[in-house]
Amino acid sequence: MKKSTLVILGLIALCFSSKAQDEKFKALFMYNFTKYIEWPQNKQSGDFVIGVIGSPAIVGELNAIAQRKTVGSQAIKIKEISASDEVTKMHIVYVAESKSADAADIAGKVKGKGVVLITDKPGLAQSTSGINYIKKDGKQSFEVNQNHLNEFGVKVSSQLMALGVAVN
Repeated sequence: MKKSTLVILGLIALCFSSKAQDEKFKALFMYNFTKYIEWPQNKQSGDFVIGVIGSPAIVGELNAIAQRKTVGSQAIKIKEISASDEVTKMHIVYVAESKSADAADIAGKVKGKGVVLITDKPGLAQSTSGINYIKKDGKQSFEVNQNHLNEFGVKVSSQLMALGVAVN
């Protein structure tokens, strides 16, 4: 009985560890995306704001990055938000898979506002978001939809397109 309990506890710990590692990679990707995206002039001063919907775990990872890094000369601020918050004031809005039903509404709000919408559910790069996290060969990766990013009012480098999976 004790051995099976230990095995079960080990498997649970491994699952949580894997999930935590995924969130860390997603946060690092998100920060690195900023090196390949150009925001409109009106978003190039003040704080660089990342809004997160539905993922407290990624908020912690992003806060750790924000303590050490900047985007250009802009300090990074992380905010847990809801879909009804003022998403147009953000630079990036990340929508966790658990809240993906809100993604289309958010996409409509941020069109032309200089906001990058990042999602985490298969298929959303084709229909809604500019960037969507995926698993590729068991590793964390991402899809990029240049058309959506252009509609959102940001310019994306061809280097980012080459790093991710292009979707149009």
